Amino acid sequence: MGTFSTLLCQCAVFVLATGVLAWAAPAEARPWVAVTGAVMLAAFLGITLHRHRQIRRLAAEVDEVLHGGRTVGFSNCREGDVAVLSNELAKMVARLVRARDQLAAERSALADALADVSHQIRTPLTAAALMLPAVERADDAVERKRVARELEAMIERVSWLVTTLLKIAKADAGAMRMERHEVRAADVARRAVAPLAMAMDLHDVGLAMDLDEEAAFRGDAHWTTEAVENIAKNCMEHTPAGGTVAVSVRENALACTIAVSDTGAGIAPEDLPFIFERFHRGGAGNDVRQAAGFGIGLSLAQALVSAQGGTVRAANNPEGGARFEVVFPKVVV
Repeated sequence: MGTFSTLLCQCAVFVLATGVLAWAAPAEARPWVAVTGAVMLAAFLGITLHRHRQIRRLAAEVDEVLHGGRTVGFSNCREGDVAVLSNELAKMVARLVRARDQLAAERSALADALADVSHQIRTPLTAAALMLPAVERADDAVERKRVARELEAMIERVSWLVTTLLKIAKADAGAMRMERHEVRAADVARRAVAPLAMAMDLHDVGLAMDLDEEAAFRGDAHWTTEAVENIAKNCMEHTPAGGTVAVSVRENALACTIAVSDTGAGIAPEDLPFIFERFHRGGAGNDVRQAAGFGIGLSLAQALVSAQGGTVRAANNPEGGARFEVVFPKVVV
């Protein structure tokens, strides 16, 4: 009703203006002024009504999108400013649809991640709860100390999980503070494997180091060390007794690379695309890769390296075993 009233007012103003012009014109020109005014009024009404029909159609299609529709063609608007408006609306709708799909995917991923976190935390917490009565009932000091150590290990596992997930969340949100200075890659590799020395001895896994002492990159030494340590720990856990974990550092004109490989069973081809996904722990057919863990160490490593502009790649060695490469490019194209 508002649009119709506005149109009537415009027509009234147009007729009044035509009447004033006709009254001011000479007597012999008044019929021509009246005819010209009538033609212009008819043209004005036709164009205005056509434009209003286009706008109503656009409004109906936008309303369809807002109430669940996914596609809007805007195909009937071909010329003029209404066509420009329709094109902009089409772009807006396409962007809104993408944003909605992305939010739905993120919401689903968040729900899955929360379910995985809940499951991963519940397992050691349940074990810890079952150990508490054993500690209370243990009369022998040696037995009590053994159960207490197992209980402490379970608590450490939960603490590590929560801390690691927090680091991943900070990296995803871009809230992790990264230094940008010259880092010697060989020093990073040595610091990364140092905490694993005792565990490698216990697992009877050897360590081979082949380091280019001059190799360097611009990044954060602390977070890169943690990323390489997680990769090396993953390789150690998936290497059978008597095997070897090899760490090498190389540099060329394009990039600095820290590579970690093992002599285990390697990564199943179907697992390669998902190896850096959170809580992914490989196929059930690979018995070597059933080591205890949460499946987020590699995900954290990728997040830490990506936050510095680097990449992490996973593959299988031709002679067997898995190979991971942390690459920091020297030239940004």
